[in-house]
Amino acid sequence: MDIYEAMQNRHAVRSYSSQKMNRDTLTELGAEIDQCNRESGLNIQFVADEPTAFGGFMAHYGKFVNVQNYIALVGKKDKALDEKIGYYGEKIVLKAAMLGLDTCWVALTFSKGKSACQIAPGETLRCVVALGYGENHGITHKSKPMEALCRTNTMPDWFRSGMEAAMLAPTATNQQKFLITLSGNTVKAESTGGFYSKVDLGIVKYHFEIGAGIENFKWA
Repeated sequence: MDIYEAMQNRHAVRSYSSQKMNRDTLTELGAEIDQCNRESGLNIQFVADEPTAFGGFMAHYGKFVNVQNYIALVGKKDKALDEKIGYYGEKIVLKAAMLGLDTCWVALTFSKGKSACQIAPGETLRCVVALGYGENHGITHKSKPMEALCRTNTMPDWFRSGMEAAMLAPTATNQQKFLITLSGNTVKAESTGGFYSKVDLGIVKYHFEIGAGIENFKWA
C-alpha cells in the first residue's frame, strides 16, 4: 500500500483484536516516530501493551474495545502545538496504514491521567492515536462538497488533487471545519472554528501537501 492508497483506505477503527505487531512493523513505526520528533521538536511516544488509558468509562462511552497500543501526541505548550500535532500525527497514522495497521484519532474519550507516556515540564498530552489490528477496517464517511471547502478563481490539476486529498483527512466528528484558498501559487489553509480544529488543520495540510505536491505551491 502506498501513501495515496493509505489516504483512501484508512478509516477510524475503535475495536481491536489481540494480534501482536511483529518486530519489523514496530521497527518501521518507531523509525517514523523518531523522524517526526526530530523534524518537529515534539515528544511523540509509542505506548505498547498498555490497556488502562482505554479501560475506563470515557473509552467505554467512546465504544473503544481492546485498545492495547496507542501513540501519545505530546509537545511543548505553544500556539503552534495543535497544528503541529495534527500534521506529524497524521504522517505517522498514514505510515501505520501502509504497514497494515488500523488507527483512530482520540481527543477526549480516553483517560489522560492513566496514560503511560512521559510528559516533561512545560509539555502537554493533547491527544492520542489508538492503533493495532482492527476487528474491521472502519467505514467511509461522507464529505462536504469541494466547493464548500475551498476558494479559488482557477482550479489547476495540482490544486484539485490537493483538495481531493484534503477531503479524505480525518477531522473531529467529521466536522471538516477548514477552508483552503488559492491565490497564484500561494495556498492559505485556515480553521473555521470547532473543537480541536487546529489539530484537524494540521492533518488537512499534510494531506493537501501529499495530493498537490509541495513543489507546486507555497503556504501563505
